[in-house]
Amino acid sequence: MKACLCKSFGPPSSLVVEDIAAPDAGLGEVVVRVKACALNFFDTLIIKGKYQYKPEMPFSPSAEFSGIVEQVGENVTAFTPGDRVMGYMRWGAARELIAVPAMDLVPLPEEIPFETAAGLIVTYGTTLHAYRDRANLKSGETVAVLGASGGVGQAAVEIASVMGAKVIACASSEEKLAFARTLGAELTVDYSRQPLKESLKDLTGGTGVDVVYDPVGGDLSEQALRATAWEGRFLVIGFAAGDIPRIPLNIVMLKGCDVMGVFWGAAIDRDPEGHRKNMHQLLAWVQEGKLKPHIHGTYPLEDIGAALDEIAARRVRGKVIVTM
Repeated sequence: MKACLCKSFGPPSSLVVEDIAAPDAGLGEVVVRVKACALNFFDTLIIKGKYQYKPEMPFSPSAEFSGIVEQVGENVTAFTPGDRVMGYMRWGAARELIAVPAMDLVPLPEEIPFETAAGLIVTYGTTLHAYRDRANLKSGETVAVLGASGGVGQAAVEIASVMGAKVIACASSEEKLAFARTLGAELTVDYSRQPLKESLKDLTGGTGVDVVYDPVGGDLSEQALRATAWEGRFLVIGFAAGDIPRIPLNIVMLKGCDVMGVFWGAAIDRDPEGHRKNMHQLLAWVQEGKLKPHIHGTYPLEDIGAALDEIAARRVRGKVIVTM
């Protein structure tokens, strides 16, 4: 089978595509013939050795995938060969065949394309977990999404809209905000030209926002926290700006607000049933036409380096998909 391999830490150009031995399904495992896998920003880091996980060489990038069950191992009863599935692994999906625990797979309805399903798991899964499991987001509430045109930011705008919230998209250019408006954002803030705290206050009539979705960090975090409403919720998603902010806790006290950590990777290990429930909800929204994930581009396996270069250069608007 063909596989994209990282044999030494380096840029996307150092990746190679080679033929390697196909896997067999072990106890409780399923071999999946990958039809599509998705790339995320963390894939650009993991191949450089700059991510929290450092896999043993050689390894393949990509954490989310969709495909067809090829083989099932002993004690697997939930799946049979020919079933359409989607799933998550920390790395390793950019190859034609993968062996994964059956418990990490979710059945994929016939009418949902493999390309769409492959891009649903990480960013959309993170966001639904943040809104539903952590913030208990309710219809009619106001959500401020920082980095609204990025990977998780895009998903945050879309899912908040589907859940009936009023979305204020916050980003660093009019081009990015225009994209966010196509995803369902009702209001926008260009924080490269407008003060974030004051703008969010103005747009909410001085009340503040109910939920802040922050994958950016840096100087923007404290400004957004100061713009939360009484008993608001501040979701800590990540630190794309590179700086981890130090938040004065008196703000939290005075606003009676909650600062909530969102560690999706750990959450799905601790609550796999909750994760599957969220995946079924995402798939249902896609089937109903309520959620229409935007695909930036689709690349063959041989062009995975070019796809990762696009992500590293932050030229991506939507999901980047690799097909086999």
